[in-house]
Amino acid sequence: MRGGSDWSPWGKAKGLDEPYPLIFHMLDSAAVALSLWDVFLAPSQRQVISAGLGLADDLDRARATVSLWTGLHDIGKLSPGFQSADPRGWTGLSKALHADLGVWGEKLGHAQAGMRCAPALLEGLGYPDTGAWGVRLRAAQIVGGHHGRFHAAEEHLLDSPCHLQALGGVNWAELRRSYTEVLHRLLGAPAAPAEVSTQVAVLVTGLVILADWLVSQEHYLRARQKAPISSVEEHWEAASAACLPLLEEAGLVPVDLGRTAFVQAHGIPQPNALQRSVLDELPAAVRGPGILLVTAATGDGKTETALESERILAESCGTRGFAFLLPTMATSDQMYERVNAFVRRQCTAPPSVTLTHSMAWLNPAYSEDLLQTGPAVLTGEIADQNGSGSGSAVASRWLRGGKRPLLAQFAVGTIDQALMAVLPVKHNALRMLALSGKTFIVDEAHAYDPYMQVLLGRLLHWLGAYRCPVVLLSATLPVSVSDRLIKEYLRGAGATKRELRDASFRSPYPGWLFVDAATRTATCMSGAARTQQTADRRTRLALRREAVRHVLPASDRTADRLPDQARLQRIEDLLQPLMTDQGGCALVVCTTVADAQQTYSRLRTRLCSRLGPGELELLHARLPGDDRAARTTRITSDLGRTGNRPVRRIVVATQVVEQSLDLDADLVISDLAPLALLLQRAGRCWRHEGWWARHGRPGGRDRPAWAQEAGPQLVVLDPLDENGAVPPHWGEVYDTYLLQATARVIVERDGTRLNIPEEVQDLVEQVHGDGRTREGQPLYRWDEPELAPARLAYEGGKAAMETAGRCVAIPRVKDIAGLEALHRFEAKDEEWDAATRLGADSVRVLCCYVQPDGCTTLDVSGARPLPLPGQGRLPTSAEVRAVMERTIPVQAAWMAFRTPDQAPPQEWAQHTMLSDLVLLRHEIGQAGPAGVQVGNRTYHLDTELGLVRT
Repeated sequence: MRGGSDWSPWGKAKGLDEPYPLIFHMLDSAAVALSLWDVFLAPSQRQVISAGLGLADDLDRARATVSLWTGLHDIGKLSPGFQSADPRGWTGLSKALHADLGVWGEKLGHAQAGMRCAPALLEGLGYPDTGAWGVRLRAAQIVGGHHGRFHAAEEHLLDSPCHLQALGGVNWAELRRSYTEVLHRLLGAPAAPAEVSTQVAVLVTGLVILADWLVSQEHYLRARQKAPISSVEEHWEAASAACLPLLEEAGLVPVDLGRTAFVQAHGIPQPNALQRSVLDELPAAVRGPGILLVTAATGDGKTETALESERILAESCGTRGFAFLLPTMATSDQMYERVNAFVRRQCTAPPSVTLTHSMAWLNPAYSEDLLQTGPAVLTGEIADQNGSGSGSAVASRWLRGGKRPLLAQFAVGTIDQALMAVLPVKHNALRMLALSGKTFIVDEAHAYDPYMQVLLGRLLHWLGAYRCPVVLLSATLPVSVSDRLIKEYLRGAGATKRELRDASFRSPYPGWLFVDAATRTATCMSGAARTQQTADRRTRLALRREAVRHVLPASDRTADRLPDQARLQRIEDLLQPLMTDQGGCALVVCTTVADAQQTYSRLRTRLCSRLGPGELELLHARLPGDDRAARTTRITSDLGRTGNRPVRRIVVATQVVEQSLDLDADLVISDLAPLALLLQRAGRCWRHEGWWARHGRPGGRDRPAWAQEAGPQLVVLDPLDENGAVPPHWGEVYDTYLLQATARVIVERDGTRLNIPEEVQDLVEQVHGDGRTREGQPLYRWDEPELAPARLAYEGGKAAMETAGRCVAIPRVKDIAGLEALHRFEAKDEEWDAATRLGADSVRVLCCYVQPDGCTTLDVSGARPLPLPGQGRLPTSAEVRAVMERTIPVQAAWMAFRTPDQAPPQEWAQHTMLSDLVLLRHEIGQAGPAGVQVGNRTYHLDTELGLVRT
């Protein structure tokens, strides 16, 4: 007992020399919540929270209320069930508490215990009984949700004297009341808010989680224990003083961008017409939050357009920073470097820029010391060493912890990281907090299947409720999809289905469309600016169809005897102009990795006498990570806008080159693919011609004469037979209907030139739209025998994916009564099996080599032994990097029949990433490395081809 209060209950113990008092941890949490409100939260978030509490005109009271609830998050620890968990803490409890244990016996987690006792404590502070889902019950669920999951607040258990006895007797209840009153008094005794809206309850819970994590770091607790404290007031003052340094250390103190001129910000001479239109015309349209759709062909500068629009939106909406989300890890890595450079050019202080995806820490932009694990977070029963997340050369180590990278002021990563906010998984409230104060930018918005589009729409709905500005970027987004996404956002912002029923939002192409969240007023890029952008970027793309037989040679010896219409033979013929002294650069895009490997092998064999070193390159996803990164860097450097363009280069690749890779080819050859993807690939043909015409060509060298004569050219290899059948080994890479519908368009336009960008949107609609023209006329007939069955199957599959998305996504804001609806599935695992992508289950394999002496190495030569740490320690970050950068993602089904000897070494069993690897151990014999059999397949890592599966 100190100062009339009982400080004996403990709040933190594991990892500490002595238990840390619970009252101090509650004060710490409340103090840092105030600091987070003042420093970390964007003005828009503060306003949204205040309005959702019915305190729009009293932000100070809203601030104190949020701090109070944060401080109460661990009040459930003041119960015998929790206090007995640590022998030292249990022994140190006061006699009064030991003498009054109530009917203790029920096993109840402290988060649920806190939810159970909170209503009575809040009633003591004057909170009225407003019935089901009133303020008391909402606040109780916030307290109970601080471990990342909301629990059902069963009213018959809340305030029930019988059930409260399970949390200790009268002395325990009185001490809980005393702690609550101390917090309330130190915060100025804020009166109860009038309401707690659903979206604000989620946001406040995210802030409670963040505050708890910050003050649960071991080094913070040890520092607090060293300070002699004689009263709660003295501790409150010390804790308040420590908050700002704590936030600075964590990288949560935002910086102001200098907002330099366009040329300095982006490092390019001047904005194009699209970018100039945003700079000049968008400000007049933006009067608050809204959703901006930018549609333009590949290479039209949509990234710079998005970053400039973010400046305008942030200033009007009160947001701070942005999240830039993309479809793949490869595109995220590329964008990270651009965004990091953009932010650095404008900041006087180091900004927090994170890269967030599962393999982000392997990005070479990160220095080795930043791979070290961040501070331990002591969550009570478990010490959570969150060191497996993403990092950045300019982000604090704390921000790289699990689930934290999105909290950075500037975050770049895969869309999956954001979509987790609308899946019923643990800590989705924290992700919602991280996103709700930023401008939300989605690149390649066309790249997501119907399942992911449902999840994206649900996320936009919630962001609309948070008045968060959104920017969608796409080159080939069907109007039906963009219209649905915009309407989801507007519904979240308050519009009703009836109000939106007859509305239609169509962006000009190329151009932009901004829809105001409050008024639903749509503003478009001006006609004059659109005309200028079209004229500046106009390309007449020659479209050529080659009917081919998709014949794969049984062996290298039969490769010379392929029929003329065989796919490999036609590719070789099409590349003949490059084999002259004129040279040239060509991109060959294949449907599968096996196709790409066969194509590369054929060209290597047939053209070897005429190709120099490095003039033939292979790029796909089944390469070791470090090899793929090196090839990507080499290709983008040589074929980019400012690269040292080679005289001759042939790149054979898969879909990995479709998105966000800056490549310019004289000729693009592609397997048949859905039309939107063909247009994406065509965007790599003569991509920088306009730029080079104005600013000079790399090395001062023109395109080869054959390319100048032909102009930009896309050659599509059409393998469909007379019945529209797809090559069997393509499987379900693409839907049959999309391929058949695309083939029909290609046949109709064979030998013509496509006007890019004018025709892009209409071409996309013909295949990917809702089946109607601009005038509402049907684009297809159900009785057409060649398309109707495939179309029916396509629509059925699409509906099934959309249904799966709706089943798994959290409800819309207004459909939620109790917050437990955000975690409606029982799950022991933190993020159970809810997936952001259907059918994307994968595992990582590591190809290693068993040398003749029995030593296992990462390389064939035996120079790099497999890292095996000594007993009792985890692998170092350097050892983990050495292993993980050599891994290859493959379909999980491929490894379903792996054997025990393909499991990782026992020394890796306790590491979260290494323990899940599948090791393909290649025995080194006299003939070299032998293949590894898994099930009825053999796998072999070829230094040129990558992982070969036979």
